[in-house]
Amino acid sequence: MAKKFPLNPPHPERNCWGCDKFCPAHSLVCGNGSERTQHPAELFGEDWAHWGLDPVAPDADTAAPASAQ
Repeated sequence: MAKKFPLNPPHPERNCWGCDKFCPAHSLVCGNGSERTQHPAELFGEDWAHWGLDPVAPDADTAAPASAQ
């Protein structure tokens, strides 16, 4: 079972977030590259989890036609 992914950990720079092992940044076990994977909060800010939760469907009037003949 995979570990629960923390939304805003207190020190995200201390772990690699590339897989569900959450290895310490100084000892990467999984071999997921030579550098640690950053947490989304480091890349996008603390509100990263709220992005895209309310998708808006395009209107039929504004959608591009499938093929123009």
